[in-house]
Amino acid sequence: MSSPLPSEKALVPFVSVEKMMRLVHHIGIETVLTELTDVIEADFRRWGSFDKTPRVASHSGEGVIELMPTSDGEIYSFKYVNGHPKNMAQGLQTVTAFGLLAEVSTGYPVLLTEMTLLTALRTAATSAMAARHLAPRGARTMAMIGNGAQAEFQALAMKAVCGIDHIRLYDIDPLATEKMVRNLAGTGLTVTACSSSQSAIENADIITTCTADKQYATILTDNMVGSGVHINAIGGDCPGKTELHRDILLRADTFVEYPPQTRIEGEIQQMDADYPVTEFWQVLTGQAIGRRDASQITLFDSVGFAIEDFSALRYVRDRLRGTGLYQDLDIIADPDDPRDLFGMLQRAKQAA
Repeated sequence: MSSPLPSEKALVPFVSVEKMMRLVHHIGIETVLTELTDVIEADFRRWGSFDKTPRVASHSGEGVIELMPTSDGEIYSFKYVNGHPKNMAQGLQTVTAFGLLAEVSTGYPVLLTEMTLLTALRTAATSAMAARHLAPRGARTMAMIGNGAQAEFQALAMKAVCGIDHIRLYDIDPLATEKMVRNLAGTGLTVTACSSSQSAIENADIITTCTADKQYATILTDNMVGSGVHINAIGGDCPGKTELHRDILLRADTFVEYPPQTRIEGEIQQMDADYPVTEFWQVLTGQAIGRRDASQITLFDSVGFAIEDFSALRYVRDRLRGTGLYQDLDIIADPDDPRDLFGMLQRAKQAA
């Protein structure tokens, strides 16, 4: 485990939204996405080191609130995250998050940070990690179906990590597409706004679906998907929410993060319990084959998993060193005598 940030023993470094934005710009967003992709891949390669459990979810008619914990035996992490599609109508984010790292040896937290931005970055980095092993060789064009809050991060990660240079966009809300065209100006990407999902996927090597509605949806039908493409399905991430027609899955080789979670939340919730999937970490370690040939359809059915958050948190902690882009929080009681918590409280009364 890396050495702690320069801080008092009982003070916990905290990265606010403002500080996270400054850190990303200090490093450079494409550098962050590239480095984060490598960190996530390194942790996937040691998959067996981690505690693994499906996220703990509290569902309601409005959305879901989840906790995503894991540990490698030295560091423990969790993320609190919500998903509320109806928030957008109120001018609120559909997804917000914060996360924590702690030392397993003492139980003391060593980092607390916003994770709304960080989740967008790690989700894009995870997509790029999968695509560089599953996408067709020489892929240059990606279709982006769903142009909301995650979309620009996905585009830039595919550019930085996989060499994508052309993005074709479609969203049922033209304003979302206009926003994305505006935000990607000057990035070096060729950006084409399309009038339908069908036109967006024309000549695309990678198709990314990233829609927000909490419902069984059919963003892609079977006849739309030709041979040889890589599908990066990241919008279906809870029970009752999908984006692909099930016939596509019958033609594709499907790769997942953690099957017990993905079978509940991913595209494969539509399929029988024995529908075959490959855990992506097995591709990285050579225990399974990823892309076999040019005609194969590969599908990364990504719902997000706690190890990706663990990777993102440890990356931020390491990259904070020497930047000063955090503040210390006094959230851990630290009495002079560990047995005398009450005495610490009394002394505070005397000092008041």
